[in-house]
Amino acid sequence: MSWHIGVDIGGTFIDFCAHNRETHALRTIKVLTTPDNPGAELRVGLELLQANHGVAPAEVQRFVHGTTVGINTIIQKKGAKLALITNTGFEDVLELGRLRMPDMYSLLCSSAEPLVPRDRIFGISGRITARGTENAPLDLAELETIVTACRDSQVVGIVISLLHAYKSPAHETAVKAEIERLAPDLFVFTTSEIWPVVREYERGTTAILNGYVHPRIAGYLEGLEETLTTFGVPAQPLLTKSNGGLMQAQSGKRDCVSMLLSGTASGVMGASWLARQAGVDRVLTLDIGGTSVDLALIIDGQPQFGKDEKIGDYPLHIPSVSVSSIGIGGGSIETVDEFGVLKVGPESAGSTPGPACYGRGGTRPTLTDALAVCGYLGHAPMAYGQLELHLDRAEAAVGTIAQAMGRTLAETAEAIIRIAVSEIFVEVEKLASRAGIDLRDYTLMPFGGGGPMLGAMLAHDLGMRHVLVPHRPGVVSALGGLVSDLKGDFVRALFVPCADGSLSTVQEAYAALVTVGETWLYDTQGYDGEGQIQILAEMRYEGQSFEVEVPLEPAWIDTGDFSAIRNAFDKRHLALFDFNDPEADAELVNLCLVISGQSKPLKMIEHPDATTDPQVLKSAPMQMEGGKQDVPIYARDALHTGHTFTGPAVVAQEDTTCVIPSAFRIHVDGHLNMHLHREENQ
Repeated sequence: MSWHIGVDIGGTFIDFCAHNRETHALRTIKVLTTPDNPGAELRVGLELLQANHGVAPAEVQRFVHGTTVGINTIIQKKGAKLALITNTGFEDVLELGRLRMPDMYSLLCSSAEPLVPRDRIFGISGRITARGTENAPLDLAELETIVTACRDSQVVGIVISLLHAYKSPAHETAVKAEIERLAPDLFVFTTSEIWPVVREYERGTTAILNGYVHPRIAGYLEGLEETLTTFGVPAQPLLTKSNGGLMQAQSGKRDCVSMLLSGTASGVMGASWLARQAGVDRVLTLDIGGTSVDLALIIDGQPQFGKDEKIGDYPLHIPSVSVSSIGIGGGSIETVDEFGVLKVGPESAGSTPGPACYGRGGTRPTLTDALAVCGYLGHAPMAYGQLELHLDRAEAAVGTIAQAMGRTLAETAEAIIRIAVSEIFVEVEKLASRAGIDLRDYTLMPFGGGGPMLGAMLAHDLGMRHVLVPHRPGVVSALGGLVSDLKGDFVRALFVPCADGSLSTVQEAYAALVTVGETWLYDTQGYDGEGQIQILAEMRYEGQSFEVEVPLEPAWIDTGDFSAIRNAFDKRHLALFDFNDPEADAELVNLCLVISGQSKPLKMIEHPDATTDPQVLKSAPMQMEGGKQDVPIYARDALHTGHTFTGPAVVAQEDTTCVIPSAFRIHVDGHLNMHLHREENQ
């Protein structure tokens, strides 16, 4: 036997997805997270995989892991104590930021506290110009005083962010070398080694995020490697990345920032793979976990990417799968404000104590409790038998809201669900407007533990006519790690005209990127296949403030075909903004390289057609669509290829529950995905 295991840690559960390479069988489990003892849930999961499914540790040839340790460290403000070194006179860059108000409609809003306070930011003499030449030499002697001050402040690491380091890293490199000589016990990061691009605030903040999470991530990964070794797993662990790719765990100990959004990115990668298997190329993904809702678009079968994500209140300027998030999940707590308005989230009960219905000490009402009160939950073992439903506790928790609002218990529970759906609706409408798409042309794919519970209701409100529910929606993010490739992103700043006179500069940057990328893929990651290279240019019209990403053909650079590069830019600008200016001068700002090493394709079992009609497990009274009604319940494991039935219905399974309103008819395909089609007159 040969097993590949994907693991993803969320706010409430850690998900395991094990794929047998010989039989193509897929085995899945969920385990409650242990925030007070990170890593313990991993050991429990490996033990359960072996006990329940015969996944012997010695037979694990590939182990892919996504973790929220980094992002939780930032959100909880429990990262490393850092110092920042910048140019003299620029010590206030973090305070100034972009001079934007967090909430333009609030007179009382305030900016987030920087991760490095002003008293631990130090200036050093010396200056590199925007052309990459030295305007003033460094005074490295100043570092002795700075390092002494750092020790007095008990910092554990230093981040170096100097002006124009994207054009020449010479000063940052020299400062780093001197600090390592003076204080070898402190870790040091430079912006030029993290992501060397223009805009010192975003570049500096990205490097600070990397340093802030470095000790906790490095410690966690060391524990991960120790756990796998103890269990006798021979595979070297791989980590999911924010860009939807993978890297070796050893790389993650330094390149921490690349894995901050790995969980959300992995979910989108898994969803895009499932969509391609189902023959669907335009998808809106809906990933609902315990603490948040993550939304993403898949266009022409491919996820979308960007470089302007945010971690909490801080910009992250590296290539990432584009995901929009809001603070609503299964653990979202409901409150009634002083005006009698019912609100859902963003505060969450998490996994400890969790929703009241989990029976783990939670008493405050959550979205999961509302779902339980409506009668949707408890018809199959919850979380693979990890949880037992305590309906009485859910009713007691939701009852506090019902009393405050003067409504019945069932009405209040359904109102909570409708408010949660409406909050998601607003965020989806924003996403669709930004992308300029008509959602009626898209398929909704709900996954995560909560996605299938709310997905059909959301699709109905949005006017979407097709919902695709994967066979194992609760572990799509873990599956995403199994279908992802090794992937690295690299960049070189150019700032040259899009003209023949720039040929040597562009060709030199391209050659340097290829060398760095291939070294990363073949030497650092140990890939033994043929890598795939993609080249992109970040371009703008002269005088513009921001760039447009344009895919390039390597042959255009090899032959110096700047007219082809310019035409590609003009077409891209027109597609994005319905405007271009072929007569204006254009500029090549950055040249980017994406290199990937493809993983072996994952094959899924094609299931035979059903020989009998779908059987109703039982019927139960539920609060649905504004009133009480008896709703048929189907067991997901008893639904087979070709089965059809109509809503209202509830489909129960171990990793989630699918709630289907009356407007939908359901069809099961050969991969056991459920396709929900909304009737034309509904």
